Amino acid sequence: MDDLSREVIIDRYQNPHHRGRLDPNDIAYEDDNPLCGDHILIELRVDKNEVVTEATFDGHGCSISQASADMLIESVIGKPLEELKNIKKEDVLEMLGIELGPVRLKCALLSLKVLKAGVYGIEPGQASDELV
Repeated sequence: MDDLSREVIIDRYQNPHHRGRLDPNDIAYEDDNPLCGDHILIELRVDKNEVVTEATFDGHGCSISQASADMLIESVIGKPLEELKNIKKEDVLEMLGIELGPVRLKCALLSLKVLKAGVYGIEPGQASDELV
């Protein structure tokens, strides 16, 4: 992991830009990473054209899961819901800018799984890793 990426991840973990709650919200979904206990809740507000106008995350976990959630949330504001369905795991990993092993990969991709489950309207507890 290069020093700049490490600094960005630690900063986003300690000083997230998009942590919070939206009440009311139009889309909300939450899930856990059973391997490590990370938890992410994502809430979105969308306009009549199905464009994300506001987005937040909340939860707890390691620096990778929390930083990736913050970066992902920042990237979805202003985008149509249909575009969110096309976000790939490589997009999230590019945001982080680091190489990850299998366990840390699940941490980094938890927020993408939660985002897509919410956008697709998947029933709580039914989201699978195939979404990412």
